[in-house]
Amino acid sequence: MSPTLLSFSQVLNEMLANEDSVYTRKGWNSQDQWIALQVPDVNSKMTKPYIYIRTVQGDLIPWLASQSDMLAFDWFLNTEAD
Repeated sequence: MSPTLLSFSQVLNEMLANEDSVYTRKGWNSQDQWIALQVPDVNSKMTKPYIYIRTVQGDLIPWLASQSDMLAFDWFLNTEAD
């Protein structure tokens, strides 16, 4: 079954509602690449929530959405993310 495709604004709302969820785009190179929301705790160096990405190489880094990412309608919940 095909995943439900979402807009970026829907993804943002979903991540805020469920901090453990991860999302990817059909247009990306790999489903191993995904984004998630990080909400800092008292031990974090960051003080505000931010979005991070898992790169194709497996690195986790802060992420900024591009224009094409923000306007895409091919986002989906990645249930296979590790």
